[in-house]
Amino acid sequence: MSGWGLMWSHIPVSAVDGYGVCVRARMCECASNGLCGLVYAVRVRRLYICVGHKMGELPLDINIQEPRWDQSTFLGRARHFFTVTDPRNLLLSGAQLEASRNIVQNYRAGVVTPGLTEDQLWRAKYVYDSAFHPDTGEKVVLIGRMSAQVPMNMTITGCMLTFYRQTPTVVFWQWVNQSFNAVVNYSNRSGDAPITARQLGTAYVSATTGAVATALGLKSLTKHLPPLVGRFVPFAAVAAANCINIPLMRQRELQVGIPVTDEEGQRLGHSVAAAKQGIFQVVISRICMAIPAMAIPPVIMDTLEKKDFLKRRPWLGAPLQVGLVGFCLVFATPLCCALFPQRSSLHVSRLEPELRARVREQNPSIEVVYYNKGL
Repeated sequence: MSGWGLMWSHIPVSAVDGYGVCVRARMCECASNGLCGLVYAVRVRRLYICVGHKMGELPLDINIQEPRWDQSTFLGRARHFFTVTDPRNLLLSGAQLEASRNIVQNYRAGVVTPGLTEDQLWRAKYVYDSAFHPDTGEKVVLIGRMSAQVPMNMTITGCMLTFYRQTPTVVFWQWVNQSFNAVVNYSNRSGDAPITARQLGTAYVSATTGAVATALGLKSLTKHLPPLVGRFVPFAAVAAANCINIPLMRQRELQVGIPVTDEEGQRLGHSVAAAKQGIFQVVISRICMAIPAMAIPPVIMDTLEKKDFLKRRPWLGAPLQVGLVGFCLVFATPLCCALFPQRSSLHVSRLEPELRARVREQNPSIEVVYYNKGL
């Protein structure tokens, strides 16, 4: 084993770092002596540690198709989304993401990675969910992942709230915000139906134009009102833009529908009614997500800017505003994502007549169908 240039030691699996990922198979010293055979190594910092020795295999009855926590309760959904939106997921390398995907896909196929624990399996599942689209399986672009929501939104929203007085800066930051939202809405759409470049372009231009027009219109109306009122113009523009941007970026779903399944996950067809309900829920969640971050900091900043501390240090205004927004978003993002179940349901009676008839014919006992509402 000297050729490996590594020192091996057998330790209890509970001692392995929860962020360790099974990355390759190697033989430990006892394997060369015929004692345990091929085992898997977990990379923990710079060491490769044998975790396969004398350890039982993980059972195949863990349901990783669903989140770890009960999604019928708000608390369970909140715990799920605190994990999904964790910004630390952005720091994972491509190799770690691929390793997690392999663990998840192998487990779903009935192949258990030797030495894998239940906690490591769930960690791999959430790493996988944070970077790959649930319907298409494609890797989501970095800024389109839900784990990028807090760092990206705290920067953009903080700047919108800071630079709201001049028309050029209003236009610029509303454009940046809607460009970011367009990426997020497309990356987290529901279903696997393709969308053309023309549709994407139309949706992007319409949403950005709507947001900028709303912001400028409200800005002109609030010119003669108290300064505090003007600070809320960005929020009104963002709320209005969400009502435009999300349906436009997901217009394909409104045309052809999104996949609906039975309780076991068997696809039953595509429903426009489910798409409408899902998009409505996402719009409400996004607006609620923006309320704390765009309503609380303006009040605090309006008070602080009247104090001598900020008057003497005006350069502190922008970073302070960004920090306040970030603090609000750390909690608002997962809690507002949790307002509605990710796997939402719809009564069969609300489906389109043709799909409803087909479902009734195939399985008369089905009363509720399920769909991924998107984020």
